[in-house]
Amino acid sequence: MRVIRIGSRQSQLALWQAERVRKLLQLHQPLYQYKVVCLTTKGDKFIDVPLAKIGAQGLFTKELERALLEGKIDLAVHSAKDLPTRLPEGLAIGAMLKREDPRDALLAREGLQLYQLPPGAIVGTSSLRRKAQLLHARPDLKLVDLRGNIGTRVRRLENGEFDAIVLAVAGIERLGWQEKITQKLDYDLLLPAVGQGSIAVEAREDDEEIMTLIGQLDDQETRTAITAERAFLAALQGGCQVPIGAIAEVREGLLRLQGLVANLEGTTIIRDHLSGPAAAAVELGRALADSLLAQGAGEILASIRQGACR
Repeated sequence: MRVIRIGSRQSQLALWQAERVRKLLQLHQPLYQYKVVCLTTKGDKFIDVPLAKIGAQGLFTKELERALLEGKIDLAVHSAKDLPTRLPEGLAIGAMLKREDPRDALLAREGLQLYQLPPGAIVGTSSLRRKAQLLHARPDLKLVDLRGNIGTRVRRLENGEFDAIVLAVAGIERLGWQEKITQKLDYDLLLPAVGQGSIAVEAREDDEEIMTLIGQLDDQETRTAITAERAFLAALQGGCQVPIGAIAEVREGLLRLQGLVANLEGTTIIRDHLSGPAAAAVELGRALADSLLAQGAGEILASIRQGACR
């Protein structure tokens, strides 16, 4: 019986996601055996350094992709938001699992919501996207870098190092910690990261057996939505850590895409949306990027990259 090797990072959330894929594959094709292979990525090694200062694409994916290309694993499981818009030659996204809640969540001591936090409250996050939007809503907040796996971040909140932290709703719920969420932040407050809420399965493009196997897990509406978001991000050349947010939703063949670019201080946010046929996902993503660039997003991104992406 052939053993299918599933590549994964070693964090609790990554292993949950890999196990989710393993169980689904076992259900769809029980004639194979499935084994999860754990690897360490660059992003896992430098947990004390803010992501923006590491300044590289594929922080949580490169090692898995290298293992794929070298034939050490047969497929790789990623958080879709971690995948760069340009994949290494020879690799492809074989499945986007059905998207879960893509929103960001506030976890605060004493059960407070964002506008209930005291003036100058300390909020933990290393995401420039989250920082910019939080500062736009609450410029008085003190934003402090917070890295590590979800468990580490939650412990630091509970130990009193922060008044609140911001994490992805999907990740928290996958680990069964939804009771720790004090507020799910709607899109008017915080647009999520491109791909947030979905699990992506990557494989060698020419491995027809594996591509067919994982293709059974693909959710078409999720893939269409994230295709639009990734086209938007690619058109903005947003590979480095920059404050870009987007969310696409597909309903009855119509796709609605929202996107934004912000400066680091959150004082300027350029935001727009458009709708069109779901079949034109790539074109809609590029068109929204063009709209933001025409409104000045290019100057904001160029300024940020000079400092953050050296």
